[in-house]
Amino acid sequence: MSDPAKVRRHAERVRELVASVVRSQIKDPRLGMITITDARITADLRDATVFYTVLGDAVAQADTAAALESAKGLLRSTVGKALGLRHSPTLTFVLDDVQDQVKHIDDLLAAARNADAEVQRIAAQAKYAGEAQPYRVDDETDEADEVDEATDAKETPRGGETR
Repeated sequence: MSDPAKVRRHAERVRELVASVVRSQIKDPRLGMITITDARITADLRDATVFYTVLGDAVAQADTAAALESAKGLLRSTVGKALGLRHSPTLTFVLDDVQDQVKHIDDLLAAARNADAEVQRIAAQAKYAGEAQPYRVDDETDEADEVDEATDAKETPRGGETR
């Protein structure tokens, strides 16, 4: 097992190397406006997953995936030489759909906000079904009870014994 900090450093280095090679060395016309967003590498440093986003529609995404797949050998050899490991990690490219997930979550939050506003609007117009104070309040009996309790407290000695 490798040190987790070492694995993170290697993953960051893989991300930087792949981004650099994609920007400078790959001249495939199918390669679209690509951004390498993240890279993860297994603890044994043999498999690396590279996440990327592509600006454009589904056709541009498919073309970019094909271009990355065809350049996988060049990318793997460059990463292997730069990392100086015994085995070059195999590269797997995964389309990062974070933007789609963010849009979906924003849509859900907007729907929840609209539903809350509707509930608030309905609650503002609501009226009590009965009286505003449904419980009977007798001010006179409450005062009489307090006076009786005070009198009982004066007559009973401290220890609770009656003389």
